[in-house]
Amino acid sequence: MATAPRYQLNKNKYLLAPESERLRKILTDFQDKDPRNCLMIWTALRTGARAQEVLNIQRADLNPYDESIFIRGLKGSNDREIPVHSDLFSRLHRFAESQGGTSVFPISYNRLYQVWEMYRPVPKKFHALRHTFAIELYQKTKDLRLVQVALGHRNITNTMVYADYVYSQQELRKLIL
Repeated sequence: MATAPRYQLNKNKYLLAPESERLRKILTDFQDKDPRNCLMIWTALRTGARAQEVLNIQRADLNPYDESIFIRGLKGSNDREIPVHSDLFSRLHRFAESQGGTSVFPISYNRLYQVWEMYRPVPKKFHALRHTFAIELYQKTKDLRLVQVALGHRNITNTMVYADYVYSQQELRKLIL
């Protein structure tokens, strides 16, 4: 019985360090002029949420007690609560309160992609923010189980792609250079 080829991560599917730094600078420069759009991208980058998961965030999902965001999992993934930096949380909470409705980002999926087209530092998909979050979290912690929980993966094999990729890149660099 043939099995489906395993998902391969490569440098075209996440933001490299200079690309991530450039995006962070762009978002910082525009966060006062365009708070909603910058907050959507910051939220994805800091939580690993998929595009539709970001759009599904409700005001009630923002927990001021521990400055975390409840993410409703999609594609069979688990729901999860992700803590975020105090500065991002307070900006997000203030923005959500000013909206008045239940949805924090009441826009369409297509509009989110148009926003991403305006802000992205390189031509990569919005989903690259999820991969960037996962790689950065794994590099900081070397804790695959933590990455699994943060991404809402039900099966650790889905998360292994990050450990395999980071390990192979580090080992190849050591051996070749």
